[in-house]
Amino acid sequence: MWEPVWGVDAWISLGLAAVRTSKIRLGTMLTPPSRRRPWELASQVATVDRISDGRVTLSVVLGATNSGFDTFGEECNRKVRSELMDECLDVMCGLWKGQPFEYAGTQYMVQSTEFPTIGHTVQQPRVPIWCVGALGRPKSMRRALSWDGIIPQVIDPSTDMGVRQPTLDGVATLRAEIAAHPSTANDFDIVLEGHGTEHSPRAYNDAGATWWIESMWGAMSEHSPANAAYDRLMQGPSS
Repeated sequence: MWEPVWGVDAWISLGLAAVRTSKIRLGTMLTPPSRRRPWELASQVATVDRISDGRVTLSVVLGATNSGFDTFGEECNRKVRSELMDECLDVMCGLWKGQPFEYAGTQYMVQSTEFPTIGHTVQQPRVPIWCVGALGRPKSMRRALSWDGIIPQVIDPSTDMGVRQPTLDGVATLRAEIAAHPSTANDFDIVLEGHGTEHSPRAYNDAGATWWIESMWGAMSEHSPANAAYDRLMQGPSS
């Protein structure tokens, strides 16, 4: 689910999907923590984790300011959003560990409390977190490699969005970097997003990617996005 500034609520939708399914993993693509209250996001993710019996993944990004940040008065300064994102994730993971919890950061302060909560997440030590990482940008890569998976992007001003997917060689180089990184485990995920008709998920898998997210952003302009998604599902995996 896309988590927009305004629109269909991602976590209500994922909660509904959680009770109507039993096997598929559920998550966002993507959540911008810089505009979320850490305790609210922690509550939503933990709730879906519990009602899905541990099938949720949280994917995070700074967020594109042209997606409504400026329109609705959200923070647009990149440095401040970076601080908000990092501290939001710190607070969220701290709350998941249980009470008492306290935090003192630049952007957030949490006093120690024994207030009743829903308890621990089903997945331990916490819900997996995938983070967007810009290849060749050290700070962005350090952040992404400190979590459980990376959604790699290449900064490319010549594209409409300003970013693009890495090449197969780029994914292979990234996998080698991850293997050499002291804090990343063998099961660290590399997550690619695209159209199976334009790219080869199998080739990306061979290069070291572990997840392929079939993007259907164009379906939003179709008469029935749900039917378009269903038709694609019935076609089966891409080669």
